[in-house]
Amino acid sequence: MSKFITKILITAVAALIASWLLKGVNIDNILTAIIVAVVLGLLNTFVRPILIILTIPITIVTLGLFLLVINIIIIKWVATLVSGFSVNNWWAALWFSIIVSIISTVLGNMAGFNEKKDS
Repeated sequence: MSKFITKILITAVAALIASWLLKGVNIDNILTAIIVAVVLGLLNTFVRPILIILTIPITIVTLGLFLLVINIIIIKWVATLVSGFSVNNWWAALWFSIIVSIISTVLGNMAGFNEKKDS
């Protein structure tokens, strides 16, 4: 359970940093960032795989670039579900998803989440 909470907090920090860096993204406060992280995690866990499966043909034709569109759709959807979180346009959503992904990976590595375990 503590690993889950740590991942949510890492994503919330990454979202706050991304909203600070980007003009088109606004997060009102820390609680909103935590809610964004939870909703983003839920959508990425349950909805994103379904969208990926349904769009396999277009993803293949675009050599995987359509996955960026799926990321944008998820971010825009989170913005409609969470009050206090807004994304002005598709470009802001794209950059937000990229920045959150990079920062979450770096912070996750620092926290030891992505270390390979000896088998």
